[in-house]
Amino acid sequence: MQENAQENIPNQWDIALVKKKEELQACQIAKELHSCLQCELVLSCELRDAYVISVYESMNRGDSGGFEF
Repeated sequence: MQENAQENIPNQWDIALVKKKEELQACQIAKELHSCLQCELVLSCELRDAYVISVYESMNRGDSGGFEF
């Protein structure tokens, strides 16, 4: 039962992911876009790259290789 309780506690990767998502969404709002794919800077955007890295790190909890599902 404790294992389930620990899963609901935000960890450093989840916290970083939320922060990066908020930053990305703020950028989209400022540029009046619904998606990064509509932005001309999509392929060179450091903010988007940081968000993608955050997603990856939150999925694998900082370990290289596979993901936790």
